[in-house]
Amino acid sequence: MIRRMAPADLEQVADLERQCFTESWSYKLLEAGLHSDYDVYYVFQQEERILGYCNLRILAGEGEVQRIAVLPGYRRLGVARKMMEAMVTCARASLVSAISLEVRQGNLPARNLYESFGFRAEAVRKGYYRNPSEDALIMWKREFDKI
Repeated sequence: MIRRMAPADLEQVADLERQCFTESWSYKLLEAGLHSDYDVYYVFQQEERILGYCNLRILAGEGEVQRIAVLPGYRRLGVARKMMEAMVTCARASLVSAISLEVRQGNLPARNLYESFGFRAEAVRKGYYRNPSEDALIMWKREFDKI
């Protein structure tokens, strides 16, 4: 089930961050984002366990997917797709004109997911990621009638 993230979820989400990213967001950063007027956080919960979470920032009429994470043992089961659907639905309801995101150039499963939602690579940020070093693709979804 997908739902909006609540303060009670912070501990599990911070743990999920540490499992999914070499440069993870801290508990305090997640907590601050949860109370931001610009950020929307969702969790994918199965029974009592949070299997994934995502963050969409909406600012100045545009959206940015800032985070999407799924526990390693639950990837390729549709969790990320459901979270992307929630973020795109939120963006549409917020009347954004476009959504952007950054993704590791070599992360083909994520790139394929984003492309299936109509995102297209438009630019590269050289050496953006560390641990390991890798370029980031900047992808945009500019048309909301093609999902």
